[in-house]
Amino acid sequence: MRNAIKIIAAAAAALTSTIGMAADAKQSFVHEGSTYVYTSTQDGSRQVIDGHRYPSGQKFHLIVRGDRVSGVSGGVPVAFKTIEANGAAGGIAAVTR
Repeated sequence: MRNAIKIIAAAAAALTSTIGMAADAKQSFVHEGSTYVYTSTQDGSRQVIDGHRYPSGQKFHLIVRGDRVSGVSGGVPVAFKTIEANGAAGGIAAVTR
């Protein structure tokens, strides 16, 4: 469970730096042998992140509000601070846009 939160935190860290990018542009990164493919959209003051982890196909849905991230990953609720996500970002092997 803790590892899943770190992975989702890494995803959020990658995403919070893409706020200015075009909406609905597919992005991806690889972490610990899994590929995360997602879209990020702005909805008012919050950033909405939706994607899948491959090869398992598990879905994740995250909402970034200020310094907090919450949502669901693989059917499990997750919540953490964006600063925690930034700390986990060091484990990301590659980010593509």
